This record gives sequence, structure tokens and C-alpha cells, in this order.
Amino acid sequence: MAFEDAFGDYTRRDWERETVEGTVRLAVIGVGGFARERAIPAIDDGAYCETTVLVSGSPDRTTDVAEEFGVPHVIDYDEFLAGAHRNAYDAVYVATPNALHRRYATAAAEFGKHVICEKPLETTADRARDVAGACEEAGVTLMTAYRLQAEPTVRRTRELVREGVIGEVVQVHGGFSHPLLEYAGPDTWRLDPDLAGGGALVDLGIYPLNTVRFVLGCDPAAVSATTHSSGEPFDAVDEHVAFLLEFPTGTTASCTASFDAHASSQLELVGTEGKIRIASPFGGIVPHEMVVESGDVRMEYTGPPVDEVREEFDYFGYCALTGTEPEPDGADGIEDLRVIEAAYESAETGRRTSLEFGDDETR
Repeated sequence: MAFEDAFGDYTRRDWERETVEGTVRLAVIGVGGFARERAIPAIDDGAYCETTVLVSGSPDRTTDVAEEFGVPHVIDYDEFLAGAHRNAYDAVYVATPNALHRRYATAAAEFGKHVICEKPLETTADRARDVAGACEEAGVTLMTAYRLQAEPTVRRTRELVREGVIGEVVQVHGGFSHPLLEYAGPDTWRLDPDLAGGGALVDLGIYPLNTVRFVLGCDPAAVSATTHSSGEPFDAVDEHVAFLLEFPTGTTASCTASFDAHASSQLELVGTEGKIRIASPFGGIVPHEMVVESGDVRMEYTGPPVDEVREEFDYFGYCALTGTEPEPDGADGIEDLRVIEAAYESAETGRRTSLEFGDDETR
């Protein structure tokens, strides 16, 4: 294709292939800052989901959200596990700390409810397999909440790569840094390895990791990584991480993440015949600034941002309503955790770690 075509109808939902009636009623489990400020407003603004239940450790402090968005039911975690108001929702959005994902996702599956679960799917690949297995056994949809897979700039980038507009991808450079302590206290669960499963790699590095896998359409064969922490409050987790992914195609992806650096994100793909650069893809709102070079032709696209969180929930609702398997499924979440575990092994041993694929985890 002429790569100019990628910029026509830039925000098209290429996954939306049929007209769908109705909505998926959601129980939002874990009403923290992201759920309050981004997820619940995005669900309210979207077409295919609606919030009907809030599950919180402090229901009394959640009534303001319920009132603002017209959510009829607010319950605590024990009430959810006991099945309270299970007829009031069709699916759950799990937004608790990572180590609690399995508990609530598997309970929802046992209730026969679809599941969209925040990334990472759990703290280890084995725990994530439990989640995927429970949802498969129950016959419900499971989506790992990788919102960038529904974001137009990332989807257009994947199309350009697939069409060979920049030739064969040789190198990818991705990075995401976010000064955590400017937004959270030192007692945040993100600095507790038992609750988070890791540090900057798990919370931030997973964005370039998953996005690179999505855009390239393949999984890494090996990973090398280094981590560093300067001391409290980062002494129990990785404060900074750098990792190199090696793909079977020969492509390499050099990625970094940091909990304690100036806010920044970038993604660049360099091919044999051109390159693609996305401005600030991982920071929460993609500004739709994209530069594509192909041979001696250079094009820039700048447009208004699209709320990728809204796109993510509409995509999930569409999949649940139509019986479509979401691309960021359980296997996708498991694979990222396999790579993360291999990266931590590499950082500990100082050696490159190979990734061998089982039959149930090839993509």
C-alpha cells in the first residue's frame, strides 16, 4: 500500500466489523486513582460498557464516584466474593494491586462473568495461567487491559509494519519513565514486591514490551536486562531497568523504564527502508504525532488524541457482545510475564536468558 493511505481515516476502529446492540454491565473491582480518574469516566463515555457495581475496600469513600456516574451498587471485596449483586453485572474490570488479580478474576469466572484485568495479568506467569485457565474453563472472555492495542496510532503503526512500508524492522527503541514519588507516597503498593511482582519493569517497562510484541507480531527468543535501585524507598524493587529483546526475525528491541526520572516516553522502529517514530506513546494520552520515513519520502501526522482507555473498554465490550476473542487475551498477558521473569533472571545472573516456547504459548 501507499503509506499515505495509513493517514486516511486515521482513528478508524478496524476491529468494529458489525453493528452491536446493548452494553456490557461492569463491576469495577478496585476504585483507586486510575479507576476513578480514567477508567470509570472512559466507560461512561463509551458505547459498549456501563458501570453498574463498584467494589471497594472503603465503600463509604466511594459513594461520590457512584453518585457522579449513576452507579447503583457499591459493595466491599468480601461481599463481591460472596456473590452480592451478581445479577447486576455481566463482566468485571479488575483494577486491584497485581497480586490480587487472580483472586477476583477467578471468582468472576466462577460466577460466569467476563473479565478485563489490568496489566500485568498477575505477578507471575504461573498465577496468570490460573486466571486464563479459570476463564477458559468457564467459557468467558478474558482480556488483559493493554489499552495501547486499541489506540489508533499504535494500530496504524502495526499496519505500516505489516505492509512493509519501512522494509524489514531491524531495531526498535522504546522507553517509559515516570517519577512515581511525585504522584504516590513511599508506601505505595507499587514499591511492595509481593503486591506488585516487581518495580519499574512490571509497572512501566511492560508498556514498550507489549507494544513492541504487538506491532511486530512475534515474541522474543531471548532477553538481556540490567536493573538498578539507589536505595529507599526503591530498595525492594527495580527503580531503573534496561532490557534488550531479541526476536527470531533478527530484530532487536532496546527498552528502558524508570520510576525515578523525568516523565518521558518514546517508540521508534528502524527498518531497512525507513523508520516510524511515535511521540509519547506510553504516558496516558497519545498525542497522535507520528513521523514516517519510507525511502526518500517523509510524512508527518498530527491530530487530536483519542482516549485509548475508552477505546479499550469499547473493544472489550464489543468482543464480549459478539463472542470475538480479544487480541490482548490471557496468552498475551502470560507471555509478557514470561519475558519479565526471564529479564529478572538475566539481571540477577548477568547473562542473556533464552525463552523457549511451549505449544500452548506460541502465538
